[in-house]
Amino acid sequence: MSQADDPNTRLSEEQLHSQLIYDGKVVHLYVDTVKLPDGSTTRREIVRHSGAVAIVPLDSEQRIVLVRQYRYAAGRTLLEIPAGTLEIGESPDVCAVRELQEEIGYRPNKLQKIGGVFVAPGYTTEYIHLYLASDLVPSRLDADDDEFLEVVRLPMNEVLACIRRGEIADAKTISAILLAQEHLK
Repeated sequence: MSQADDPNTRLSEEQLHSQLIYDGKVVHLYVDTVKLPDGSTTRREIVRHSGAVAIVPLDSEQRIVLVRQYRYAAGRTLLEIPAGTLEIGESPDVCAVRELQEEIGYRPNKLQKIGGVFVAPGYTTEYIHLYLASDLVPSRLDADDDEFLEVVRLPMNEVLACIRRGEIADAKTISAILLAQEHLK
């Protein structure tokens, strides 16, 4: 394939300048000036994020272990799979195991990567690595000080019904459940 035929080349944008606007604990906001494929320039507001993991844990009865927690940005309580942000230098596999221990009190003996998703590629670099975890054994790590969670166990058919009814509205959870479903057939 020639460069003219390659969409990654033909449609790419070139960063000309980047300015840090906000440097937070989890996100870093930049305003970048970019050169567009036609040679013109524009600005892109980008939230840089270290990435995250989200895990579909299956208990011994083949129920999915979810967490219910209030999400301030959404303004409501959501039902989600366990998830968390990658620490600097941490591998996604290690992060997935740690998050399960912190959020649901289990460590998986089997951890399988099933995919990944960009959260909102129009404005953030955040990529979430998606996993299926099984053969869970009790192994509690202290939860984050600012996390208040309830653990909920539901069979796959009920999780899918919750998605259809809009009771599960979290994109990472919906994506991971759909991918996990393919691995559980």
